[in-house]
This record gives sequence, structure tokens and C-alpha cells, in this order.
Amino acid sequence: MSTIRTESQQQEPLDLIRFQLDEFVLVKLRGAREMKGRLQGYDSHCNMVLSEAEEYIYSAGDEETVVKKTEMVFVRGDSVILISPISE
Repeated sequence: MSTIRTESQQQEPLDLIRFQLDEFVLVKLRGAREMKGRLQGYDSHCNMVLSEAEEYIYSAGDEETVVKKTEMVFVRGDSVILISPISE
């Protein structure tokens, strides 16, 4: 039995991000960095706005991981590698 999908039922990859609005997400970035925060908004380029954000900067040596906290941050989509839901 084949299923016919209408345009309204068709899902796009960014629809998965839409379900995470106002939820905490982990965003892996280029350059050994990660952001954790509450997703406030995004666009088709994966530009994002995170609130209650924490940025983790990892270094190659024995140096400690740097953690920066901020109330609100804009993340450029061209640096995003992965977006994942997390429980906070």
C-alpha cells in the first residue's frame, strides 16, 4: 500500500529544529567549540539565537576548557556542525 503525502505533510530537515524552540540544545561548532543554550530562533541558514548560553572552548593540550556564559548570543549558521537536544 503506497502513501500519498500532501505538501503540508512533507517534512524538511529544519522542521526537526522547530520542535526544539524554547528548549535547550547543544550546538557543535567549527574550531573545537560548543554552545549550550535555550533556542529562541533560527533561520534557513541555521543562524540561531540562544538564551542562557554557555560557550565551551576546547584546546588541544592539557589546558582547561574555557567556559563563557552570556544571556543571549547569535550563532552564525556557517560555523554550525551539529544541533542536538539536551536535557538541562
